[in-house]
Amino acid sequence: MTTTAPSVPPFGRALCAMITPFSEGGALDLDGAQRLADHLVSRGCDGLVLSGTTGESPTTTDAEKAALVEAVREAVGDRASVVAGVGTFDTRHTLELAREAEKAGADGLLMVSPYYSKPPQDALEAHFLAVADAVGLPVTLYDIPGRTGTRIEPDTIIRLAEHPRIVAVKDCSHDFLAAQKVLARTDLAYYAGCDEHNLALYAVGGAGYISTVANVVPEQLRAVLDAFEAGDTPVSAHLQQRATPLIESMMSAGLPGSVTVKALLGELGLPAGPVRAPLQPAGREAVDGLLGAYEQLMAG
Repeated sequence: MTTTAPSVPPFGRALCAMITPFSEGGALDLDGAQRLADHLVSRGCDGLVLSGTTGESPTTTDAEKAALVEAVREAVGDRASVVAGVGTFDTRHTLELAREAEKAGADGLLMVSPYYSKPPQDALEAHFLAVADAVGLPVTLYDIPGRTGTRIEPDTIIRLAEHPRIVAVKDCSHDFLAAQKVLARTDLAYYAGCDEHNLALYAVGGAGYISTVANVVPEQLRAVLDAFEAGDTPVSAHLQQRATPLIESMMSAGLPGSVTVKALLGELGLPAGPVRAPLQPAGREAVDGLLGAYEQLMAG
């Protein structure tokens, strides 16, 4: 086993957990999704992850999810990878979504651990293996226990890594030691799912990030990885620190990332639209705070 992530991560290094644009009336905005996808890829994103947490997957239909993959695939062509979120709390439903994403042109799948029912580790393992066995696409495990209520334990991930199509992890566990344990014992590509960990995880062999904040500042986050790759650790650390106030404002101020991203993109004139209920839009005070952090970063 190697002790670092592969030299060429399966989906690229700088991935954006893209929002799902809606019209002002709440319908899926495929034209907006294509324009936003092109914007993000043109500004440094190697890949786009659709229908994840930031993509409001709980409130989009199966048909909308497939249509989104098709539209974004058309917009970005072979310039970027397209990873489709297919995780649900129902193995049968997850299998259906995985097959539809494959038909729609996705390059890979993102599978969150089943939520609410809190399955034990052997059931989690069986769930992921059932999907990996049934489709031909590479799978990224999405470990975000703060939302699902269930951790994918490191030993479970290590066992799952033996499957040839389970190739990556999006890590939102906030357990940096566990991430390093898995990195040391597998060839999995480990992606930071929390933007405050982008550089830290990359520095110990991570593959890169799957970032919510990249919806707003794709070039600035990509620059962190580029500086580290160039061997300039002080510059990469400085760039990560500069981004920290915006990361905090967007991800740790009490509002979901989909809400803060859409608020900022709307102010910047980029496709976004409203969030779907039960989420509610950010208030004016919150928007002004987000804009202040954004402008501070952009001012250098």
